[in-house]
This record gives sequence, structure tokens and C-alpha cells, in this order.
Amino acid sequence: MGIVLAILLLALLLGGVGLFIEGLFWLLIISLALFVVSGVLGMSQRGSRV
Repeated sequence: MGIVLAILLLALLLGGVGLFIEGLFWLLIISLALFVVSGVLGMSQRGSRV
């Protein structure tokens, strides 16, 4: 019974870590997309002010 609980706990722990890493990966993709969009909009705004 102890081995089953240890394996279950290990699976939950590794699953949580995997989910956390996957969330960080998607957060990185979204932040890079927003960075590029803000750069493009900033360049177009800067050109129209002059």
C-alpha cells in the first residue's frame, strides 16, 4: 500500500511540475507576441508624429 501511495504522490508531483513548465512556456510565447506587437505599433506611432 505504501508503494502505491508513493507512486501516486510522485505522479502528482511530476504532473504538477510538467503543468507549471507548460504554463511558463505559453506565457513566454504570449509575452513575446505582445512585445513584437507593441514594437510594431510603437514604430508606426513614432513615424506618424513627425
